Amino acid sequence: MTRPVPLLLVLVALAVPLSLLAGRVWIDPASTPNAAVILAELRLPRTVLALVIGAGLGASGAAMQGYLRNPLADPGLFGIAPGAALGAVASLWLGYAASPILLPLFALLGAAGAMALLAAIAGRTGGIALFTLAGMMIASLAGALTSLAISLAPNAFAMSEIVTWLMGALTDRSWADVWLAAPLTMAGIACLFVAGRDLDALVLGDAAARSLGMEPRRLQTWLIAGVGLTVGSGVAVAGIVGFVGLIVPHLVRPFTDRSPSQLLLPSALAGALLVLVADSACRVLPLVTELRLGIALSLIGAPFFLWLLLRMRRGLA
Repeated sequence: MTRPVPLLLVLVALAVPLSLLAGRVWIDPASTPNAAVILAELRLPRTVLALVIGAGLGASGAAMQGYLRNPLADPGLFGIAPGAALGAVASLWLGYAASPILLPLFALLGAAGAMALLAAIAGRTGGIALFTLAGMMIASLAGALTSLAISLAPNAFAMSEIVTWLMGALTDRSWADVWLAAPLTMAGIACLFVAGRDLDALVLGDAAARSLGMEPRRLQTWLIAGVGLTVGSGVAVAGIVGFVGLIVPHLVRPFTDRSPSQLLLPSALAGALLVLVADSACRVLPLVTELRLGIALSLIGAPFFLWLLLRMRRGLA
């Protein structure tokens, strides 16, 4: 077990009760009317969902940074999150979002389509450059189609629903969302852990990794499955939640031996903690309406990204 894991477990354990009690109206289990119902049916599923989504995004970010050997890599860069978002937008555009299952189902289908396209384009040679370019092409295409859907929205209500959903949030989520996202996210994290040994070998370079038994196509398959399941399920239930996969590997990397496999678990825990704390903060801020989780994390992630760029620039100077 890597060094930051016990501390992260303690921090998560401390953040969970805070998340359950925090909100526009703080809950006192001893005096708040219907406190047990509010906690069990409203606060607890939202807390669990924040942990699940954060863990998936953190682990997928660590895996992608290890695979590309690039500290600026983010799982949303490779088209799966935009593909899932496009699927969800299609359900809103077609008016199917009234059914609680159709929107996440469309989002998962969008993620699966992006995964299949990425595998079809990049999986033949297993090259990292082709994989990256294919992912960027899919992300660009999905983003363009999403913008087209917004511009051609059949009415103002549909446009408002699409724009609001794309901001990302955990508001009004239920246990049904947890049961949808949790198994898929856990399966995705398991796929990333299976790829951990090959990711470690890749640190030594392509030739050395191949000599140690790393097969590029096999590694890409596990990565596409892992990132697709974690990111796709998160987008399906919460919308676009960015920057988690970029931020948390940087925060925990100095406390590990820096090998990708040893970074996966700390990044998953740190991602869960970050999303949980950010969601709690969104609820307690004294605003007219609750701040969207995606906006809050972007406000945190953009300055962090700028700091990374400036640090890299100083390193190259």
